[in-house]
Amino acid sequence: MAEPDVEVLTVGHSTLSYESFVALLRRASITAIADVRTVPYSRHSAHFNKETLCEELRLDGIAYAFLGDELGGRPKDARLFCDGVADYEKMAATSEFARGLDRVIEGTKKYHIAMMCSEHDPLDCHRCLLVGRALHEKGIIVRHILSNGLISDHSKIEARLIQMSKSSAADLFETPENRLAAAYRSRARKVAFSQRQTPDQRKDITRRNSIGNG
Repeated sequence: MAEPDVEVLTVGHSTLSYESFVALLRRASITAIADVRTVPYSRHSAHFNKETLCEELRLDGIAYAFLGDELGGRPKDARLFCDGVADYEKMAATSEFARGLDRVIEGTKKYHIAMMCSEHDPLDCHRCLLVGRALHEKGIIVRHILSNGLISDHSKIEARLIQMSKSSAADLFETPENRLAAAYRSRARKVAFSQRQTPDQRKDITRRNSIGNG
């Protein structure tokens, strides 16, 4: 288990301006970004492209590291998909993922880290449903920077996840741990990368990524 004061934050860049994004980081006292996007580029906001972002953050005194190979949400191994959808539980069990977590935890010895992906809402993103969950289960304090400037503890995000899940009456007799695991699994199936996205899935992804400072 981690030391009780070890903390990692997450943030989604969405369609924020670079200035607004950095303001969020400053407010949370972030000194390093761990980029967990598999593809570290933005179709609509070029200032979040890997090379541009790395240089801009450097000029602002914020370190940058790309961890998309270890902690990204789009696996390259076909065995890490279930019915064409990225399987977060299988991904969390890989040695590459474990190495990525170790890099983040080691980095906290020197930096106050925010893991960055693109989605506005943590519950739409693997940074929360996969990586944040794994760190939380290791005893790391995980908090999520929201684009309105508020910061939410991971436990509060999990409570919202439970409320969002449509549990049957039988689920009420499950243990809290099993209900939470089922809620994670259900949400991941809805938002994880799919090899064959339906038109509705593509529209939902476009909607999520177009939300600004709401």
